[in-house]
Amino acid sequence: MVFQNLLHSLGKLIPKLKRPKRTAWSSMFGVVGTGALTVAFGLWGFAEIASVVLEKETEAFDRGILLAIQEFHRPWMDRVAVGVTFLGEPVVLTVLSLAVGILFLWRQRWGWFASLAIATAGAIGFNFWLKTVFSRARPELWDRIVDVGYYSFPSGHAMISLVVYGWLGYWLASRFPRWRAVILSLTVVAIALIGFSRLYLGVHWPTDVIAGFAAGLAWLVTCILSLEVAQQFPFLKSSTEDRS
Repeated sequence: MVFQNLLHSLGKLIPKLKRPKRTAWSSMFGVVGTGALTVAFGLWGFAEIASVVLEKETEAFDRGILLAIQEFHRPWMDRVAVGVTFLGEPVVLTVLSLAVGILFLWRQRWGWFASLAIATAGAIGFNFWLKTVFSRARPELWDRIVDVGYYSFPSGHAMISLVVYGWLGYWLASRFPRWRAVILSLTVVAIALIGFSRLYLGVHWPTDVIAGFAAGLAWLVTCILSLEVAQQFPFLKSSTEDRS
């Protein structure tokens, strides 16, 4: 809910940038304040989860949830879960970001391109680094139907999909304000389903996914706020304005 409300607030800010400068800056301070609190909340949540994971205090919680989800396994649901989790593959998200990035370059929207590139590359890089630091083994409660590698914490699918789809949802909502509620709702649902698919397939512990969402939220909001602040400066604003 915090994530959706923040994107809603940031999306509403775009039209306000055409108002007098004082009004725009006043709105900006409010958004930056909300964003800073959201980033702090995400970092705090990740730190709390990481702490209990390191102390191995979540094993019963994680194991219990995965075994409960296993009770609902069905062949047709297996196929759906594989399809959903594919949408969160880092390679797929990178290709999607490159495609949108090329569109930005073609339309000479350098600010949007830089923001998306930094958001995507940063999410992938930070996730790899965090996995290496924590080196948590993946669950092995049943035979997997998908191949996985490397460490488990935090979930890359959860973290990177939240950043990429969250950023794209924010961009689309700012371009199509009449459809903002629909766009943001679909974005949240898609991200949540990708996270759940990792649990259904038994390739992540629940705390992996929650921590991935927390870290991803903090990074996404940081990138969006940086873009919004950049738009307040005349020499940067032209690179982010819509040329359609």
